Amino acid sequence: MESLEIEFSKGTTAITGETGAGKSLVLDALGMALGDRADSGTIRHGKKRAEISATFDISSIEDAHQWMELHDFEIDESCILRRIYTSEGRSKGYINGQPCTMQQLQQLGDMVADIHSQHEHQSLLRKETHRKLVDEYASAGDLASQVSNHFREWHKVERKLSELMNRSDELLARKDLLSFQVNELQQLDLDPMALKKLETEQQTLANAEQILQDSHSLLAICDQTEGFNIRDGLNRAISILTGLKHKPEALMGAEALLQNGLIQVEEAINGIEHHIDRFEANPQRLQLVEDQLSAIFQLGRKHRVNPDQLADTLKTLETELSSLMGGSDNIESLQQKLAELAANYERTANKLSTARTKAAATMAAEINEQLHRLSMEGAELLIQLTPVNREEYRSSGLEEIEFLLATNPGQPHKMLAKIASGGELSRVSLAIQVVAASHSKIPTLVFDEVDVGIGGSTADIVGQLLKQLGERGQVISVTHQPQVAAHAHHHYRASKVIEDNNAESLMSPLDHQQRVAELARMLGGAKVTDQTVSHASELLSLAST
Repeated sequence: MESLEIEFSKGTTAITGETGAGKSLVLDALGMALGDRADSGTIRHGKKRAEISATFDISSIEDAHQWMELHDFEIDESCILRRIYTSEGRSKGYINGQPCTMQQLQQLGDMVADIHSQHEHQSLLRKETHRKLVDEYASAGDLASQVSNHFREWHKVERKLSELMNRSDELLARKDLLSFQVNELQQLDLDPMALKKLETEQQTLANAEQILQDSHSLLAICDQTEGFNIRDGLNRAISILTGLKHKPEALMGAEALLQNGLIQVEEAINGIEHHIDRFEANPQRLQLVEDQLSAIFQLGRKHRVNPDQLADTLKTLETELSSLMGGSDNIESLQQKLAELAANYERTANKLSTARTKAAATMAAEINEQLHRLSMEGAELLIQLTPVNREEYRSSGLEEIEFLLATNPGQPHKMLAKIASGGELSRVSLAIQVVAASHSKIPTLVFDEVDVGIGGSTADIVGQLLKQLGERGQVISVTHQPQVAAHAHHHYRASKVIEDNNAESLMSPLDHQQRVAELARMLGGAKVTDQTVSHASELLSLAST
């Protein structure tokens, strides 16, 4: 692509030329800088990539400042949108030197420039475009977004509720099963420490007779065997040591140890006696413990976990049961939430409907005024708002919006798609675009041959309309109509020069004399006469008054 730098001033700028070079240089390049699909075919043959930069003054565009702050882009009075794309199809975008996605480039681009194409009347045949234009005219874009958001929230809950209602039998069976399983597990003490105690008790009770027998034998050895037992033996040994005179130090130590041993034995005897007195075989308790252990191990096999993991299983089942019986997703709570969301939707949608109804009448009147200026005195455009079924919520609101047109008095209003004349449709499209643009917050408006199919005095009116728009902002118009170009505040001529099998595109600003020559070329075609030049000079002079 050619290397070219152009600065457009405030006001209306006309771009003319013998070929479509003006559009190719300005509109296609600007569109790609604003995030349109990159066309690798625009890269000059033999080159690997193209780079496009567009600088906008955003000092007075509050929405752009807020958007850049929200997305952490560096903010300045000017904003540079930069796009690089390669012949292989790769593409990169930058906002003030920071990398960005194509979506971000498009979002910010929509706030700084609005391109109206000669083919835009095709989009005017769709109801979605009509609704968007009315909302923009009514300054109801935020309301429309709120309605759309409320609809998405309502639709999400409505879908979840519908799924629950369809699965109600399945969910009821699941809830009954969970209730049974939770109750079954709650009947048992599933604490891992309690399980260990049960296992120990079971082992003790199962060996009760042997434990009692061994305990009596132990007690006899320590205290009750006739002839000799441990306590009697210790007492005799201590008595001997006590009776010794002049005991060596070693025997004195032995005596102390034996006395301590006697104390330990007596305590052991007391413990054994206490155990025998309290301990008894209890077949009923043994059966109860074994039944509890059997139930726990059986539940472990049932839930396919180790017995000491049943406590965690119980918590999981209790959580699921709670969600089915009283959680945020149960049918009753979803029905209540759905009613609240429906109320939010209807409240906001009704506000939007009021704004649309009020704006539709005023907007239609303004469009009809422009139609009359464009030599369609008998035509009347009607903006029809048709309520939709209140039981069928839509993201777009409570009504369908459609532009209808009657081209002659007394005729019924029809859809724009049924208008036979292409010239009429072009003028209707231009009238709508002019009215929409006059209420747009976007400071830069670009018109791509919107005057196609229009000539004579009507083209002069088009030039006046674009000039009026240029008084409040920046308008760039690619045109082939001399009447339109004459009304512009600034004039550029696009041309293409071919030398040595190499094409070079030029974009030249025109002074007064050059403008007269360019208008004469547009009026006279291949042969420009003195009369044509005089006509062009007069045309420019009249447009300047």
